[in-house]
Amino acid sequence: MTDPLDAAILRVLAADARATYAQIGAQVALSAPAVKRRVDRMRDDGVIRGFTVRLDPAALGWQTEAFVEIYCQGSTSPATMRAAVEQYPEVVTASTVTGDVDLVVQVRARDMRHLEQVVERLAAEPFVSRTRSTVVLSALVRRPDVTPL
Repeated sequence: MTDPLDAAILRVLAADARATYAQIGAQVALSAPAVKRRVDRMRDDGVIRGFTVRLDPAALGWQTEAFVEIYCQGSTSPATMRAAVEQYPEVVTASTVTGDVDLVVQVRARDMRHLEQVVERLAAEPFVSRTRSTVVLSALVRRPDVTPL
């Protein structure tokens, strides 16, 4: 579990994974060695799984985003669903969900034609009975993976 200081450190790292321990310490009122000990502990505990960069998909040519609901035939296992959608570089996230739909995938594509091709390929998977897509107009809130405390 994390305490409020750990949560503060995580928020700083989520905003800038390249921040130094001294920079983080200045923001959370700890010394650099104290921040390092906490970061090391959170890494050992599996709270921090790695450090990464956040990219701007639009700047990389991925102008179109959609959420695709996938309805499966019969009883399709999550492992089968995962194996299928992992093959698509356009799939950003994939989650099994409650309700009528079985799987929701977030897709990024270059344009509408590319999105259409991805949805057609997803719909052609052997376990898929139908899909329903919702195109994103504006992404209003995007938070890093940090739980607010």
